[in-house]
Amino acid sequence: MAGPVLQQPSYLLANLRADWTTKPLLQRCQELVKVIDDYPAKELHLIFPWLVESIFGSLDGVIVGWNLRSLPLRTNEHGIVMDFLDPSGPMMKLVYKLQAEEYKYEMPISYLPGPVKASIQEGVLPDSPLFHNKLQFPVSGLLTFSMSLNPFEYYMFNFASSLLSPKTYATTNATTTDNAYFVLVDTYLKYFLPTEGNVPPSPFSDTRGTVSPPAPRSPSVPFVGYGAHSTSLLKRHISHQPSVNADPAAQEIWRSETLLQVFVELWLHHYSLEIYQKLQSPQVKLALLQYRLNMSSMLCQPPALPGPGSHHTYQEPFSPTEEHVLVVRLLVKHLHAFSNSLKPEQIASSPSTHSHASPLEEFKRVVVQRFVQQKLYVFLQHCFGHWPLDASFRAVLETWLSYIQPWRYPGEKNQPADGLIRSVPEKWASFVQENLLMYTKLFQGFLNRAVRTDLVNAKNAQMVFRVAKVFSPPNLADMIQQAEQLFLEPELLHHRQHRVFLTPSHGGSFLSSRQAVTTDTVFKVKSHVYSLEGQDCQYKQMFGNELRGTVLKLVQIIAQARQTAKRISDHSAEVAANNSFLSWFGMGPSELNNTFNGGEVDDMGECVKKTHEFLDKALDCLCQIFRLNAGQLSQVMANMASAEDDMGSKQMPDCIVGESGPMLTDLGRMQIINGQRRFEIEYQGDPELQPIRSYENAFLVRLLYQMSSFINSRFGNRMAALCSRTDFLGSVGRHYLRCSPASRHSPPTRRSLESHTRPRLSLRGLASYRTLLSVLLLYLLAALLSFGPLSSTALILVAGLLYELLTHLLVEKVKSQ
Repeated sequence: MAGPVLQQPSYLLANLRADWTTKPLLQRCQELVKVIDDYPAKELHLIFPWLVESIFGSLDGVIVGWNLRSLPLRTNEHGIVMDFLDPSGPMMKLVYKLQAEEYKYEMPISYLPGPVKASIQEGVLPDSPLFHNKLQFPVSGLLTFSMSLNPFEYYMFNFASSLLSPKTYATTNATTTDNAYFVLVDTYLKYFLPTEGNVPPSPFSDTRGTVSPPAPRSPSVPFVGYGAHSTSLLKRHISHQPSVNADPAAQEIWRSETLLQVFVELWLHHYSLEIYQKLQSPQVKLALLQYRLNMSSMLCQPPALPGPGSHHTYQEPFSPTEEHVLVVRLLVKHLHAFSNSLKPEQIASSPSTHSHASPLEEFKRVVVQRFVQQKLYVFLQHCFGHWPLDASFRAVLETWLSYIQPWRYPGEKNQPADGLIRSVPEKWASFVQENLLMYTKLFQGFLNRAVRTDLVNAKNAQMVFRVAKVFSPPNLADMIQQAEQLFLEPELLHHRQHRVFLTPSHGGSFLSSRQAVTTDTVFKVKSHVYSLEGQDCQYKQMFGNELRGTVLKLVQIIAQARQTAKRISDHSAEVAANNSFLSWFGMGPSELNNTFNGGEVDDMGECVKKTHEFLDKALDCLCQIFRLNAGQLSQVMANMASAEDDMGSKQMPDCIVGESGPMLTDLGRMQIINGQRRFEIEYQGDPELQPIRSYENAFLVRLLYQMSSFINSRFGNRMAALCSRTDFLGSVGRHYLRCSPASRHSPPTRRSLESHTRPRLSLRGLASYRTLLSVLLLYLLAALLSFGPLSSTALILVAGLLYELLTHLLVEKVKSQ
């Protein structure tokens, strides 16, 4: 009887695989629910890896799975998926069933982020405790490391990795938040990191009892660590409890810790090799330790150095997608709300009372600083330096702004989230101090992008306004200045030789902050800066002279963009005014060089209006933040206006003459990007020989060109004589016949001068589909009024000529006045 029992799980997996491609989603989920309820964990163990891969897709992107990132909301499939993958749903029940039996699943490290993978391959254990006691050495002859994960970790690793897996399929909303994956991330965060109450206990239990947390970390891991890693929050808390079951929150908090560690390690651990080496460099960490305390009183040994070839072969050309950044922003916003839900008595309590707080309250206290700060900082730095200079940067920008405004995300529902806060509460001064680089260094990075961005674009102008508005509260600037003064204050090490201070990168888990240690604010700010940038960093003050000069340069560019937007607005208004009623029907003078139709002119006018509004508000906020003198600002604006009027729009961009002709200089490129100067691109050949447009009938264009060429060659002399007259008939002839001067933008040749100044008849306007439709409608109207074809044709021609004649007389009268 042993044979059939051993083959049954394989038979179950084969049946599920066969039904996976033939049955609809609802039926598959219903059958899976029955399987999860009826089969024991021993048999479910073999189908679990296949089921996870079939849902989230393979890590290499070959298997699509349920394609959660492209599954839109408000569909039947979305409801089925959310019910099945809900934190209290059937899939999580399967996870807890297997968790109770302590099954393990292997995951190759080749699917980890590049910096983590390179660190492990060099024999250096990453700082995160998520990887401790999970690495499996390769079998003899193999060079691939793998991790041994429990079911919950394996499930979350695959779920988080599906955001980063390459897409080999077409999607319609890959960069939006209107999909099942985004909603599922939000659901998991709210469930495992609740802002109200405790983490719900596992609703499913095995016959053995409660679900067990991960096993303790083994001290015999043969990897070199950069710090003395302590146990996790759960394990340290349990060590003071008589029984695991005595505190359900202590038993279940490990899921919250694991979920957040997986999200942070997989989503925020993608950046360049240079940044990773700087953060992981033992020299930087050793220098930080030497700064913090006297080496003779250190309680831990200095970290061992990796091999001479550490990380030199690692290369990861990773560029986060907009979808990736939006999910990270969702994580940041929820972590702020989670941290802000800490009870007021817990916030005000002394460190000696922290040990009596619940594990969840301890978690809330340190979650942002310990888990997110460092990795989010380098992640945003990477994005600031590598993201294209276009409007898609808005996702990165809003992620940054969300992090530096924790006061906008209250943790309790009865606390209103006021998006129009005029001043920052004083209690957030410590957050500003402990995240100084998030405010100052990234603001400098944004300025470097802003001065190279086309601010005439309304979306780019809005980003400048958003940043200026966030930094505009007066007391926020004061908080940043105070934090900078604290950092610049000289440190006296001999006064602090008895102190020990461990940062997240040295404490392993976030419990290092719960050590019986204290430090003053100066020490805390310096530790923050040195832990992220190294002790030899050259810090630039946000309100120093150098950055103030960059801000004045941005003000100048804003003024230039405003002038360019004004010129575009004036041009759009002029084009709209010149579009007469009859020219809409195609009977008036045709300006083929004009590329804007009526709708485009309206849209451009609206965009220019928004650009003016955003830039004006941004200027006001920048003046408030940096206390710019109003007189100096007015002088800059006046100088830019006069410069634009004198030469801005009339001169070519700065160029040098090369072997192949004029070449743009760096100044010329900046002038084009910022709209200061531009090349006048215009068709300078025969207007009748321009390429056929999409709104023109090709056959009629060629036919009418032949007819007009015959008329011009036959009656050219008479038309020239008519246009040369100075009386009324000559004026009318010049109105109906093309008699335009040569182009002003290039020296005309003798042949082009003769062809452009010779009067000629143009019939090309009649080849437009809009003109043909208008004429057809006029014929139908005439037929309804009982006019014949000949009389209708004569009436249309006479009406058109009279209308143009009256228009010409009115224009001439206005000019004479």
